[in-house]
Amino acid sequence: MRELPTPLSVSCLEDLGWGLFHDRQLSLLPEGEHSPARVIDVHRSRLHLVAPGIDTSLPPPGNVDNGPVTVGDWVLLDRSQQKIVGLLERSSLFRRKAPGTGRDVQLIAANVDTLLIVSSCNLDFNEARLERYLAIGREAQVMSIVVLTKADLCDDPSEYVKRASRLSPGLLVEAVNALSRTSLSCLDTWLAKGQTIALLGSSGVGKSTLSNTLRGMDDLATQAVRSDDDKGRHTTTSRQMYRLPGGSWIVDTPGMRELQLTDVQTGLDDVFAEITGAAKECRFGDCTHDAEPGCAVRAAIESGKIDADRFSRWRKLVREEAHNRESIAERRARDKSTGKLYKKIISETQRKKGRDI
Repeated sequence: MRELPTPLSVSCLEDLGWGLFHDRQLSLLPEGEHSPARVIDVHRSRLHLVAPGIDTSLPPPGNVDNGPVTVGDWVLLDRSQQKIVGLLERSSLFRRKAPGTGRDVQLIAANVDTLLIVSSCNLDFNEARLERYLAIGREAQVMSIVVLTKADLCDDPSEYVKRASRLSPGLLVEAVNALSRTSLSCLDTWLAKGQTIALLGSSGVGKSTLSNTLRGMDDLATQAVRSDDDKGRHTTTSRQMYRLPGGSWIVDTPGMRELQLTDVQTGLDDVFAEITGAAKECRFGDCTHDAEPGCAVRAAIESGKIDADRFSRWRKLVREEAHNRESIAERRARDKSTGKLYKKIISETQRKKGRDI
């Protein structure tokens, strides 16, 4: 393991975002046996770890509690054996259903303090996509801020701000020019030393540009937005943490246009509070909000208290979340039970036909 002053000039764990939450965990371990370090970069077969006096790249651990490891995690190092031997409990965790038809969950980032949900003042603006990101942020119990980029290219960015603000009570929305550090000064409150900020947003909305401007650098390749649809291709290929001039940390992630939800029921309830609140007033506890008598949700839609389009988006996300939450074992058990039921029905039908003959 390479142990030397890191180029990031980390003098103490607090510089990396270490706080009481993780200090309490470390106090329960034998003193001096293992050293904590933070994961600032994740590649397929290597993890980049940083701590005071440590700047190294190691393979992911094969078997640790709370695993696998993701960017922002705090791990424990055995210096003598030069390997990761533990993973501390996270103060927050962002995850999604992994792409494909399987049921695997993909970790996005851990120990984040503030989530910047990035969209843009053009054709890429999409309420349904923002609601997905908001649900993830609420589930992780971190502060979520919607940042609308390319405000300088829009005739009336205030209209986009109004549309985004309606998605959740008290939601903070900022319209910015991602190329201007002065324009981004509205975010400085959340960029204090040691704080960790994550960026989420679909490809082409300006996440890399925003990250570069906050860093005061331009060393990441960015790609021009296609003029025909206002969309671009993401240029971030791995999950990384970058240190900002003021001492905070920013997590940039690959663009994710389709973010599948899993295990965010509480987050959905918070984002769609007006719908979940009305549902509690329905006559039947298992109301599907279709045609049941005494449905408070339908009554609220008819009276205009709940937007019909927003209700449709909520229903779609709830079904998606429930579907993705179901484990392989649960699905197999359900399919097996259904198969037995079908066989029983067929068998009884055949016996009945035999008696009738």
